[in-house]
Amino acid sequence: MTTQIVWIAPAIALVVGYLLGAIPFGVILTRLFGAGDLRTIGSGNIGATNVLRTGRKGLAAATLLLDLLKGACAVWLIEWLFPGNAALAAAGAFVGHCYPFWLGFRGGKGVATLMGIALALHWPIAVVYAVLWLGLLATLRISSVAGMVAAISTPVSAAIFDRFELVILFLALALIVLWKHGENIERLLAGTESRLGRKDG
Repeated sequence: MTTQIVWIAPAIALVVGYLLGAIPFGVILTRLFGAGDLRTIGSGNIGATNVLRTGRKGLAAATLLLDLLKGACAVWLIEWLFPGNAALAAAGAFVGHCYPFWLGFRGGKGVATLMGIALALHWPIAVVYAVLWLGLLATLRISSVAGMVAAISTPVSAAIFDRFELVILFLALALIVLWKHGENIERLLAGTESRLGRKDG
């Protein structure tokens, strides 16, 4: 009985995190505002970069913000309800975003959601993330590069800021980001990766 009680909070953290993370804001917003089915546009990805390909910058910004907030809110909510289980909520939210069951497990690449998670777990990590992500996005205008570099920075930043208990979590999430960017990596190596402002890729 005691063992069952011990696992209740972690299980709830994972499930609640997953369900919050799995809310496909990009799909919802594009349908709600008549921009079509996001999964049939551009790369088919449900994140803000692909929303931008619809030509609706406001929807793209809203998608980015909401994807970020759902990661942060999952962490904050579970830490408030069940202190000590924030990392599990973070993992659940990230997996939910990348692999939502109601979209056939075809979700986003996790870049915005990972920043929200970083913000909630230790905000200085999110500051480094934002500087790298936005800085590279502004200079290179290649969303995939900016997102991957920012993701890789999270376990490094966690170690630098003496949050070693978060290093493994962020390393795992960063590896998933890289995995989700597999096709982008292939295009980068081939020199065919698209830049922001184009509708291909």
